[in-house]
Amino acid sequence: MSDSTAKISTAERSGADAAWKGFRGRCPHCGQGKLFARYLKPLTECAVCHEKLDGHRSDDLPPYITIFVVGHAIVPLILANEMSANPWPIWVHMSVWLPLTLLLTLLLMQPIKGAIIGMQWGLRLHGFDPKGDYHARTIGSPNTPPR
Repeated sequence: MSDSTAKISTAERSGADAAWKGFRGRCPHCGQGKLFARYLKPLTECAVCHEKLDGHRSDDLPPYITIFVVGHAIVPLILANEMSANPWPIWVHMSVWLPLTLLLTLLLMQPIKGAIIGMQWGLRLHGFDPKGDYHARTIGSPNTPPR
């Protein structure tokens, strides 16, 4: 076993369980250690079980999911108000919906990113694969499927 994969668990994993642990901001492996060092910055490894946590490639998926969830929560409320007999004036809309949208986005971004990292860990995607990161391998190297 190489040094780069020495701390990656080869035991059975559940993507759903790991995603739930990540959603709660915990290590997807042990569920005890913290997942994030700062708001959206994951730790390189768990302080409790020493599982590597820096192999994820969550990229733009957490913001897309957050926009989808927040949009589906806020837009129906705005439309319901506009379709009512006494819709609010525009200044009330601006003072209610903009702060609420911002608050929901900030509250959901970290848990959603944690869930994506947990899911990737649980399904052995990207940098969490014990065989190494598929994207880091060169074409024609061992264990690289033909294109």
